[in-house]
Amino acid sequence: MVSPSEVGSTESQAARYAVECRTAYTISIRLFLAGDEPEALWTVEVDSRSPWLVGNSKGGIRRSRSPLSLFLSGDSFDPREAPELFEYWNLQKMALSPCMNGVGFVGPRQLDLCWSRDLSLFGFCRSKAGRSSRETKNRPMGMRIQAVAANQRLDFKDPEWKKLYQEEFDKRFNLPHLNDILDVKPRPTTFALQSRGHLDDGNGVPMERRNDYVNHDDRTLLKVIKYSSPTSAGAECIDPDCSWVEQWVHRAGPRKEIYFDPEDVKAGIVTCGGLCPGLNDVIRQIVFTLEIYGVKKIVGIPFGYRGFFDEGLPEIPLSRQVVQNINLAGGSLLGVSRGGANVSDIVDNIQARGIDMLFVLGGNGTHAGANAIHNECRKRKMKVSVVCVPKTIDNDILLMDKTFGFDTAVEEAQRAINSAYIEAHSAYHGIGLVKLMGRSSGFIAMHASLSSGQIDICLIPEVPFKLHGPYGVLRHLEHLIQSKGSAVICVAEGAGQDLLEKSNATDASGNAVLGDIGVHIQQKIKKHFKDIGVHADVKYIDPTYMIRAIRANASDAILCTVLGQNAVHGAFAGFSGITTGICNTHYVYLPIPEVIATPRLVDPNSRMWHRCLTSTGQPDFC
Repeated sequence: MVSPSEVGSTESQAARYAVECRTAYTISIRLFLAGDEPEALWTVEVDSRSPWLVGNSKGGIRRSRSPLSLFLSGDSFDPREAPELFEYWNLQKMALSPCMNGVGFVGPRQLDLCWSRDLSLFGFCRSKAGRSSRETKNRPMGMRIQAVAANQRLDFKDPEWKKLYQEEFDKRFNLPHLNDILDVKPRPTTFALQSRGHLDDGNGVPMERRNDYVNHDDRTLLKVIKYSSPTSAGAECIDPDCSWVEQWVHRAGPRKEIYFDPEDVKAGIVTCGGLCPGLNDVIRQIVFTLEIYGVKKIVGIPFGYRGFFDEGLPEIPLSRQVVQNINLAGGSLLGVSRGGANVSDIVDNIQARGIDMLFVLGGNGTHAGANAIHNECRKRKMKVSVVCVPKTIDNDILLMDKTFGFDTAVEEAQRAINSAYIEAHSAYHGIGLVKLMGRSSGFIAMHASLSSGQIDICLIPEVPFKLHGPYGVLRHLEHLIQSKGSAVICVAEGAGQDLLEKSNATDASGNAVLGDIGVHIQQKIKKHFKDIGVHADVKYIDPTYMIRAIRANASDAILCTVLGQNAVHGAFAGFSGITTGICNTHYVYLPIPEVIATPRLVDPNSRMWHRCLTSTGQPDFC
């Protein structure tokens, strides 16, 4: 529902914002021109329960390629023309991205934002290298933006609001357990942490080991930074005063009591999606840890969820002997594939095979499938534990510090960037262009650019950019060629998709098939410099499959080891429908729905992105 209170000509002003689906409330966005007598350009009030707006032919509102964002623009945008916007549950923090034709709103972080606040943006159009003062003066010099999100369940005037918030948070992050649907009696663990040798105190009295196991009530803080103000860089605030509210999640690790008899357990492991460095390391550690518990029946499901319904793909027996050296190579011993069969059919297959524990390695889509399997097992009251290990080279899983394979990808990307730099630096007017992985998030491109120190332009999906125009990428490339003789560009595969021809095609996982932004930029660079009569030697490098097919580096190997072990500990503890990861350097268990609500994105208002901009020296390309 859109109910404008004040409407005026936008004169090509624009606003972009993103949301995460969680709770229902009304959102009101107001955009003002700055000045002594602010002019209200438009006001949009959005009922969070309204469905998606596909858009109108005038382009006043159009749907972004990302399901998480919306773009409001047009020479005469009138919100009364927009019947309904899409379903909102939880408005994310807004990061401001000033553009020539307005202000960009990007909300890349999960956050319960439930307050109203004005933001003054005077003088945000900073001078750009190689641009005249006249060009800068012609750009809009300030705006005032107000965002309102009224959470219907929280009243910040209530002195008990923090307690209420924490109670709701604890419910959301409570871990599903087999005893929620069954009456399973715990038994002493068979996972031995102490030496197999006889231990005594020197007087023949056996020593009692303490602090060996994780208590069920152990927690770790999800967020550790206390922001003093909503204006702090990267601030994540729940209320207008940015009050500190503790958010605790469950600590991972072995428990003193378990809910399965290891001798009766049959465990299955499946790897889904695409390849990622470290898959074999995780498989190896799951098998090792299962055997330490005493599990004898361990199988691998070949080629993702496909292995559950393809009769030509028999399960693969696994043991310590089988997996001993698989970590020395990249890829997956079990194979991977995208997509899958009907959830009910998969659970039928799990039941027929007699699988008690299913370990699922995959990204957001795979986690969603695993959660559906978990729910179906609960519906049938099956004693099956479904535990995930997040696998995404893009590092786009919510709440976690990082996912395995990411560090390896950033490290390997240096080879491509170094090659591009040498090619560009050695050629007359050389331009090196490297495309890295990053469908919806630009973490690899950002971190690779930071670590190399050789990138002049970094382009990521979260930050819109233009190729043409006085403030576009091509004009800045001209400046770089004139001033230093060469340039190196790093672009994430999902960046700039709005510049490419639209396609409705999807892959087996339901993901939109992306256009090749790397080839597009390469062609535009060549054409641009040819048109202006300047020689440019462009070298394009796409190392995508080289990066994801290699073995894990040392830091990722350690991460994979701990994640694999904790997945088994979580299953034996009776949890199901969970995933394991690292939050604030501590290993935790999280309910699957909380990590798949939306992809994790780079926050354009974060310190890390600002560090990247400081390193590259690039301006705003909009």
